Amino acid sequence: MPTRAKDDIERRLIVATQAGLPLVPRPYDALGEQLGIPAGEVRQRLAAMLENGLIRRIGAVPNHYALGYRHNGMTVWDVDDARIDELGEKIGALDFVTHCYRRPRHLPDWPYNLFAMVHCKSREEADQRVVEIAALLASACRAHDVLYSSRILKKTGLRIAG
Repeated sequence: MPTRAKDDIERRLIVATQAGLPLVPRPYDALGEQLGIPAGEVRQRLAAMLENGLIRRIGAVPNHYALGYRHNGMTVWDVDDARIDELGEKIGALDFVTHCYRRPRHLPDWPYNLFAMVHCKSREEADQRVVEIAALLASACRAHDVLYSSRILKKTGLRIAG
């Protein structure tokens, strides 16, 4: 289970990087200057926060729309709760699945408990990916649907206040 920020510097480092690293040749130096600590300490603290689960990753997050992935669908699946972890691991490991979640059912109207997001360049490709997931789930899947995106309303991760 992830831990909370140990001190004020970790919290300030999270706030300073939550929208991304500074786009400069030496981002850790820039962060260190902003926070009043050496660049080496910035690297060390980020590594420790990765290790203890306080942050998940440091990396580029491409804009899938700008890259041509405009046909996005949240696939929803009704699978046996006793197998959802096993099945979710398989679906989440697919290179075309970007998010995979377990969610509660809301019976009788919403029987789905496994969600998997696919990003594709065409509707036909997205439909084919759904077929691939269905084949992987096979008889473990009782029903499924796809909720295709029609527009972006918000596209940011969690932000904590400075």
